[in-house]
Amino acid sequence: MPLTFTLDPAVTPALRDGVLDLWTDVSNAGGAVGFVAPVDRERIRPELVKHLTAMAEGRHRLLVGHDEHGEVVATAFFAFNTHRLMTHWVWLYTVMVHPRHQGKGYGRDLMAAATDAARGFDGIEAVRLSCRGGLGLERFYASCGYKEVGRVPAAIRVAPGDDRDDITLLLPLA
Repeated sequence: MPLTFTLDPAVTPALRDGVLDLWTDVSNAGGAVGFVAPVDRERIRPELVKHLTAMAEGRHRLLVGHDEHGEVVATAFFAFNTHRLMTHWVWLYTVMVHPRHQGKGYGRDLMAAATDAARGFDGIEAVRLSCRGGLGLERFYASCGYKEVGRVPAAIRVAPGDDRDDITLLLPLA
């Protein structure tokens, strides 16, 4: 069953809790979304509040994927640049698909929906994202059209003795 994507959904308690649950489940399944397992909702909540605040201020936008039951099962946040020389591209952050839906093509669907959304943003010519090395994520993003444009070796410390590359990818929209 395909997901239904919504850009800029109303921020209701159900949406907030759905994103928080998704972020927690993805993190605890080993997803590279800013936390290392084990993590609980209360550890993630302050980061979600930062994203929601940025949305309210117009600095971020949210793309949500719902399953056939209306459950939040995928997200991507867009962050707009405030530097006057970089307003022609956006960052894509916190790209997540629920672990129980891995392997169904929902990640590709999410990335396609994010690309379509970005094409509708006034003046935006490219999407940039970064990912944690060591998980093969750069191959997934490359399969979605992104090109690796930078890599900082060992920039992400997952645990003592477990450093990963920080990989930057770009998708031109033209």
